Amino acid sequence: MSVIDKSSSRDAALEEAFGAKVAELYAQAARGEANAALQRALELRSFLAIAEEQVARVRDRVHAATEPDGDMDDLSAEDLRWDAQWLEAALAGRDGYTAALDELLRTMPASNQVAPPRAGLSPKIAATAPPAPAAPRAGAVRIRRP
Repeated sequence: MSVIDKSSSRDAALEEAFGAKVAELYAQAARGEANAALQRALELRSFLAIAEEQVARVRDRVHAATEPDGDMDDLSAEDLRWDAQWLEAALAGRDGYTAALDELLRTMPASNQVAPPRAGLSPKIAATAPPAPAAPRAGAVRIRRP
């Protein structure tokens, strides 16, 4: 099964932010019509879908091992310790991808807002140039390095 067909906990947020179903967003990217924000969002979403699948697999394995009608002789503390470590790793990955995707969606310009071109740059360069460094805060100390 393709990652496109897997659901993720942030699909509704992506669909709202980009105004199309997840499958259509992937189709836009495949046609080369996706902007940088959409490309990054889809990459993070793909990683998130896989991480959430891993969490679900470990959760289901633990539930199966500890079901009320299960055979007590089949329980293994060592297996449950391994599953706890796997679950911790899978949840850490999921949390990281979720945080990164949420931050991307939070900081994106509104879909009806066009980013102004950067002064003095050609449109092509303005579209690919990195942002200027932020101005120092008032009262901040600048350290000069030789």
